[in-house]
Amino acid sequence: MFTGLIEATGTVVSLARTTGATRLTLAAPKLAGRWRSGDSIAVNGVCLTALPVEDPNHFAADLAAETLARTTLGSLAAGTTVNLELPTPAGAPLGGHVVQGHVDATANLISLVPLHPALSTTDWRLTVQLPRELAAHVIPQGSITLDGISLTIARINVDQPDLPRIEIAIIPHTYQSTNLRHLSPGTRLNIETDVLAKYAAQLTRRSEDWLTAGYLLARGY
Repeated sequence: MFTGLIEATGTVVSLARTTGATRLTLAAPKLAGRWRSGDSIAVNGVCLTALPVEDPNHFAADLAAETLARTTLGSLAAGTTVNLELPTPAGAPLGGHVVQGHVDATANLISLVPLHPALSTTDWRLTVQLPRELAAHVIPQGSITLDGISLTIARINVDQPDLPRIEIAIIPHTYQSTNLRHLSPGTRLNIETDVLAKYAAQLTRRSEDWLTAGYLLARGY
């Protein structure tokens, strides 16, 4: 389990496509000595299994077909900055929210603009267009994970339900400590909605199905 508090950023060294799994190799000197072979590491919000390479400042991970299809990792180019987080130890403070590292979908970054551009330090407003199927999993002031970062939704666009957009306030520390400072409009981001929201949405759908079935039975269908 992760919390969405990014510990370090790393750099993509290579993405080697093979007939089997695709091998992703990353430079992560700030995490050197803090993981063992087989440990989980979240890379841009995707839970991966760390594999050793010759350089202790690097690690590798194999990407399954499902991972390539569901996330942005298959499109990473050498030199790309990625967010990294090690699992949260049992009993440690949960500073963000419960993050599984299981990406739901990818989404387009619409904009990331400074609110006080004349100042040397400013907060930012990030806007993302979500896939329609994730709209039921987000609420104002609720949690969401973008590229592994635990964030709070400030506003949801309700004017176009088929094209849901969320706005997120980004503080200077988050902007400087993550990959956000390297992103531009049109970039695809890994999205993981709050696991509690997923269960709530599923229970709601089941309740609606039960009500519909009960109505049909009562009417003799």
